[in-house]
Amino acid sequence: MTRPTYATAPGGLPAQTQIMTDRAVFTDSYAVIPRGTLRDIVASYLPFWQGTRFWVLARPMTGFAETFSQYIVEIEPGGGSDRPDTDASVQSALFVTQGRVRVCIDGTDHVLTPGGFAYIPSGCRWSLWADAGDAGDERVQLHWIRKRFVPLDGLAHPDPIIANETRIAPTQMPDCDGVWATTRFVDPADMRHDMHVTIVTLQPGGVIPFAETHVMEHGLFVLQGKGVYRLNSDWVEVEAGDFMWLRAFCPQACYAGGPEPFRYLLYKDVHRHMPML
Repeated sequence: MTRPTYATAPGGLPAQTQIMTDRAVFTDSYAVIPRGTLRDIVASYLPFWQGTRFWVLARPMTGFAETFSQYIVEIEPGGGSDRPDTDASVQSALFVTQGRVRVCIDGTDHVLTPGGFAYIPSGCRWSLWADAGDAGDERVQLHWIRKRFVPLDGLAHPDPIIANETRIAPTQMPDCDGVWATTRFVDPADMRHDMHVTIVTLQPGGVIPFAETHVMEHGLFVLQGKGVYRLNSDWVEVEAGDFMWLRAFCPQACYAGGPEPFRYLLYKDVHRHMPML
């Protein structure tokens, strides 16, 4: 199998000669944040982090998607944090797209390389630092997905998870001749978890063959390839490095373009009753 590739945020600034028209859009039911908008002047900085900046792709917003936030994190060599999150009720999922990081969860160290995944339950003490490895001057980029954990009486707290997608066999979706598969970091039957982060892969020409319309909110970051995505009543062309943000019940489907697989990192909220407001 060809080793997967991972899109990263470009940073910098475009030339003064570039036209301003782009594919960025924000609607009542979805948003598209193209790769080209992830530039220096829209990066954020957070307390207790060193040599690190963040592109905020999603945040809870009343009347839109409300369950999660998602960042692209860029860490300079030697950068990181011993206090990455200031909210102990929040659980985190990390996915590395460039470089190496050392994450310590409740006193245990783990090194993550591209394709590496970490699930960090709420209440854990953790830290995250760029790890020099063999390429000491390489910057790190990773995705950080955050969601406030919803505990339930009778269900144990989830355990930390450390994995790499290259060591997980994708699950073939039914009735699609292998063109649509999902790489799962968490057992979908494990009711302890109230969010899932997966990687969806569609081979060139593969489709999601109906307009999915469901209660889960989504964040979708395109890791590789290109495709045409149905979002509500619109068809939107997306490529590696783009982000899509969907509120609950937004209809969605897609066609995968070529010549390489169309792959995206997917967040969704699961396994809890709907809160009564």
